[in-house]
Amino acid sequence: MTLLAVSDLRASYGPSQALFGVNLDVQEGEVLALMGRNGMGKSTTVKSICRMMPSEGTISFASTNLINLASHQTARLGIGLVPEGRRCFASLTVYENLVAAARPGAWMFDSVVDLFPRLGERAQQVASSLSGGEQQMLAIGRALMTNPRLLILDEATEGLAPIIRQEIWSAINKLKTETGLSILVIDKSIRELRGVCDKAVILERGRNVWSGSIDQLTSEITEQYVGV
Repeated sequence: MTLLAVSDLRASYGPSQALFGVNLDVQEGEVLALMGRNGMGKSTTVKSICRMMPSEGTISFASTNLINLASHQTARLGIGLVPEGRRCFASLTVYENLVAAARPGAWMFDSVVDLFPRLGERAQQVASSLSGGEQQMLAIGRALMTNPRLLILDEATEGLAPIIRQEIWSAINKLKTETGLSILVIDKSIRELRGVCDKAVILERGRNVWSGSIDQLTSEITEQYVGV
């Protein structure tokens, strides 16, 4: 069953158009990679889906068209965002960050701590005292505690130490295999994406240039559209 369907998505920053008819879909329980070089429209697509910027086209989530909704309304429908740059509440404790936007469901403080034990160890520390990797775990945990139907991860491993990156990829894999949560992930780690994703969509200058099963994603395609 299709959970998210984006069709002919167009968006602009003032007079500069950034998206030129982007199309993608995420099925229930599916993990989709949104790929492309920097500045090609990936984060703009995410902002449009989450209604954090105006756009045109169709964004259907659980059979509801989001295009005229506000960002808080899309969140209440079940879209959980882990934004680029983490954006934790710096002066709040780990626990306070997690419960600030919590909604009823399977994801509670204890289940987040099961996924990321470090958060339990640092529950009473303020977020500003955490390492970058711990803040990223906190951002993911905070999104999960909204009990979303779709989790969006925007560059969740960027700039982190390799050991922390692997912890986060392991958590994403666990979410896929043990919870059936639908996930849209933006990342540049092609090897890790192959291990967790079902499908991929590649953007180039705000347009779709490739989409298909992750198994069909060849090194030639990634070299052409994703490589530096």
